[in-house]
Parts: sequence; C-alpha cells; structure tokens
Amino acid sequence: MLDRTDVLDRVKALSLLPDGMHVTTAMVAAYFEVGIKTIESLVLDHRQELEASGYCVLSGAELTSFKEVSGIQSHSRALALYPRRAVLNVAMLLRDSEVARQARVYLLDMEYLARTQPVDNSVHTAPDPLDDRIDQRIAHVLGKTVVPMFNALIETSGEHRKELIALRSGVQRIERRLHQHHARLQRLEGVRDDRPAVGVMAAMDAMHGSAFERHIAKLLIRDGCTNVVVQGGRSDRGVDIVGLTADGRRLVVQCKRLAPYNSISNSQMQKFVGSAKVLCSAEVALYVATCLFTPEALNIAAEAGITAVHRGVLEEWSAGEPLKILE
Repeated sequence: MLDRTDVLDRVKALSLLPDGMHVTTAMVAAYFEVGIKTIESLVLDHRQELEASGYCVLSGAELTSFKEVSGIQSHSRALALYPRRAVLNVAMLLRDSEVARQARVYLLDMEYLARTQPVDNSVHTAPDPLDDRIDQRIAHVLGKTVVPMFNALIETSGEHRKELIALRSGVQRIERRLHQHHARLQRLEGVRDDRPAVGVMAAMDAMHGSAFERHIAKLLIRDGCTNVVVQGGRSDRGVDIVGLTADGRRLVVQCKRLAPYNSISNSQMQKFVGSAKVLCSAEVALYVATCLFTPEALNIAAEAGITAVHRGVLEEWSAGEPLKILE
C-alpha cells in the first residue's frame, strides 16, 4: 500500500519543497498536525523502516548540492528529507493524529474494495462447470471418482478389504474437510448485514457539494422523512434541504462537505441557528458535515436545539444507523 501516495492528497494537501519531491520534518509535522518532536521520536523508533521508504538525512556536500538544485534556503548542517512514500509510511505508524487515521482509513477502504471486486476471467479461461475454487475441484474429484473406485475395489477384493476400507474412510474425511473449508470461506466472504459500509466516507469526500446534498436527502428519505427538497444554492438562505420528519415535524438541513481536517466554527453554527430557527421556524434542524465541530460550535448547537452530525455520526448514519432525532 506504500505506493498509494495519492491518498495523502485525498485527505489533505501535502506541500512539497521546491524540488517537487520531498518534505522536511517540520512540513511532515504540519501535515499531520503534530509536534516536530513527535515525528523525530517516530523516526528514532522506526528509522530503518522509514529509510526503506526513502527517508534520508543530507549533510556536507550532499546538502550543499541539494540546496543548489532545489533552491531551498537552510542554514542547518543537516536536513532530513521525506519523499511522499515515506510520508505515507509515517501515516501508517503515527498514532495520535486524525490526519494519519484518515489516511489509514482510505488505504483500508481501497484495499477492501480492490479485494472484493469481482474478477472477470472469461477472456482468458473457458467457463468451468465445477466451482472455481481448487478445494471444490478436489472435493468433486474425490467424491465422484476416487470414492467410487474404492467401492469397486472393496467389492472385488478379499485380501486387502480392510486396508481399502480404511483408505476410503480417509478420502471421505478429506472430502468432508474440503466442503467444510469451502463453506467457511463463503461465510467469511459473503455479505453480512451487520458489516458497516466500507468506503462510505471516502466516497462522500470525493463528492462535490450538490452530490453530497442529494446523498443526505436520500438518507432522510430512507429514515422516513417526506416532502424532502434539496434547495442548495446561492439563494438557499443558509438551508440546503427542507422537509418533514416521519411524524410531521418541520425539518431543515445544512450540508457542509469539507476536508476531514477542517472544522465547523461557532460563527458558522450561529449563522445556521438564525436561518433554521428564525427564518424557517424549524422543529428539527440538522447541521451535517464531513468534518468535526469546534467545542464552541457544539455548545451553541446544544443551546439552540441544533443536531450536529459530525463525521463519525455521518459515517454511522450512511452505513444504516438511523438518526435518533428523526425517529
């Protein structure tokens, strides 16, 4: 997964040095929103692994040459450099960083989707009447060919009858184990109703604003809301979606599709309170965002009766968990 460095820019824009290839320790710390000492400590613990990903420290003539080529200005005697691959490696190792966590979520989502996508081999291989798993093929051969052969031998043999029966029992035991193994794989790989949707936040992060608003409208309809209308635009007066809850309460929604490292401020929340409560007389008001809310914004929401649907709640809602306020 270390080659999937595009994940970094999906989570947050990564600023590079003038050479367009590297970042410094300070730049890595800024990207992951942690202290420089945190990155230095990580390098100390995992230096060999990071060096395998391209991390290096320049000094002397190498540093002088790099400064001339890249145009970087630095008075230090040594300079640690991280290519994008090493930065992604840091994301895999860094514990207390929301940015790093989001990068790992993207990697896991993409790995899961790649692993579960059906593969079409029709161009390369002819259709197989047997199951495409090797264990199913072996079980088929054992059950349809080998066991009947032993049955025939047992019927005609007197001297080695006991040995043949023992061998047949062993073959049948192997056949049963293969069938059990295949059934276990099917259970593990099959669709489970209790499994959360994978990649749902990655998909929403890739949406543009209007698509995100339509997605939220579909969730509202799924949870029983009626008369749901998406009215996002310049003249929406701070409200993107209006409708009625299942029990007839007036509903308004503000949708903000922002990068996960952003947050909804208290001023943004105050503006929505005015729109929802004063202009629209809403009985249920949702502020839905793909990021977090500042503590002050959450306090304002609680005082004004606004339901703040932050990134974590949004992920659960999209995966099938209904919002309690809509019940």
